Amino acid sequence: MAMVKTSPIRSKLMAKVRRKGSAPELVVRTILRRQGQKFRSNARKLPGSPDICSPWMEVAVFVHGCFWHRHRGCRACTTPKQNRDFWLDKFSQNVARDKRKIRQLRRLGYRVMVVWECEVKSASKLARLERRLHRFFGGKGWESLRDRGRDPRKNPAGSLGPAPQDQRR
Repeated sequence: MAMVKTSPIRSKLMAKVRRKGSAPELVVRTILRRQGQKFRSNARKLPGSPDICSPWMEVAVFVHGCFWHRHRGCRACTTPKQNRDFWLDKFSQNVARDKRKIRQLRRLGYRVMVVWECEVKSASKLARLERRLHRFFGGKGWESLRDRGRDPRKNPAGSLGPAPQDQRR
């Protein structure tokens, strides 16, 4: 397949696509902080580098862009007309990689949630997303972890066992 030369305008537009710290991701982080959740951002050591994860609770959240990760039924899930074969191949690789990484995380014992970009953009969907995140994280903040001996402040490595001082007893 021949490489199509892109215009400088297209290059500038593509350069603005962020890998981490996107606006939808920041909204999800804000919701989780408001709910009192403890989490890490962009966990590079986990498969797929989830945008948000809590190793203490074994949960991972991916915040996907509807265009890049092919959110079915979404208006933002369009396919460019130029170089269509390239884009279709790229999108199918993205979707296959997403499925593979989610499967790997589940094998490690993580519960995985995907938040779509369009869920963050409207007030009604945002309220629904807040409830979904609340249920997904167990409805409680890090206090519930502390009650179960999994206080992230005392055990920063993120393991799910008891905190180190609890093992000495």
